[in-house]
Amino acid sequence: MLNVGIIGTGNISGAHIAAYLAFPEDVRIVGLADIVPAKAEAKRSEHGLTAARVHDDAAAMLATEELDLVSIATPPDTHCELTVAALEAGAHVIVEKPMAPSLEECDRMLAAQRRSGRLLSVVAQNRFRDDMAQLKAVLDSGRVGRIAHARIASEWWRGHSYYDLWWRGTWSSEGGGPTLNHAIHHIDLSLWLLGRPQAVAAMITNAGHDNAEVEDLSVAILQYERGLAELTSSVVHHGEQQEIVIQGEHARISQPWAAVAERARPNGFPETGGNAQLVAELDALAAQQAPLEHTGHAGQLGDVIAAIGQDRAPLVDGEAGKRAIELVTAIYAAAIERRTIDLPIDPEDPWYRSGTLVDRAPHFFAKTASVDSQDGEIIVGPTHQ
Repeated sequence: MLNVGIIGTGNISGAHIAAYLAFPEDVRIVGLADIVPAKAEAKRSEHGLTAARVHDDAAAMLATEELDLVSIATPPDTHCELTVAALEAGAHVIVEKPMAPSLEECDRMLAAQRRSGRLLSVVAQNRFRDDMAQLKAVLDSGRVGRIAHARIASEWWRGHSYYDLWWRGTWSSEGGGPTLNHAIHHIDLSLWLLGRPQAVAAMITNAGHDNAEVEDLSVAILQYERGLAELTSSVVHHGEQQEIVIQGEHARISQPWAAVAERARPNGFPETGGNAQLVAELDALAAQQAPLEHTGHAGQLGDVIAAIGQDRAPLVDGEAGKRAIELVTAIYAAAIERRTIDLPIDPEDPWYRSGTLVDRAPHFFAKTASVDSQDGEIIVGPTHQ
């Protein structure tokens, strides 16, 4: 039985708590830490966590509780410090996305993980979805052939007041806008599905939130050896129509699931009806994927729990979290400097270091409000399907 502590009891902590409660034979939550103890008390009561003690300081919880695993669900600028502290206290760590605002901080976290011999996982719960597992399995089959183009739409919508919450909307505390904090999921998925691109070009803007310093929209072009991908990261898209469309040499596959395959006439134009046989084969491949036992946060935390028990690396480790931050960094650097950024980013590059983004990023607007908390539930997925 693993003893679990949770640092940060804002809205996203509920997803962690619910995930842990799905494994009652394996874990028990014994500590909740938050700088606002009333929030931790509310979570304790809401979920019936009678065995959990509330702490107003993460360091105190790490020092007094015998913890095997710690969830970190705090604002992005605190992830590095808290992760290092938890690892040095001897606990395994799963930290919310994004891993950290800079590659330099990611390296500090990874160094602490190696020194401690503990496990470090970064939340990427969308890998643990049936539709994404289906897309990955079909892509890995090789039946679609060489990838020519991908369109990745991380399109969300958030109202003006979204950026009134105290830590949102500034480069120093949130670390960026939707490129970092919303599209991080699709960025992770793009790396999982397509691998690391060779170069990145991008533009960013603030199209609809004049109470935030950060961007609310970015468009990036990712260059691979022979293919391209376009990535939209947004909180200004009505309808939140999110999708991944992959154009292969032989067929197109997409999420939500669909398969299309053309067949050429002698003159190169598409034949009427396309390649129905290949479409049927791809549909059959997709259909044969067994549903996951646990999805979302429960799927990933279940893997972390299993990885601890089996003394193996988790499916999403700290290196995966860092690769996502590298791609985010490249998008911001390309947009701000108006040039193409080659990957990997060298550790000697200023963009690798903490503070460069804060120093160089455009402040689109001044943050005009700062509230300690906001009523209402957090919506983890899109409201329109």
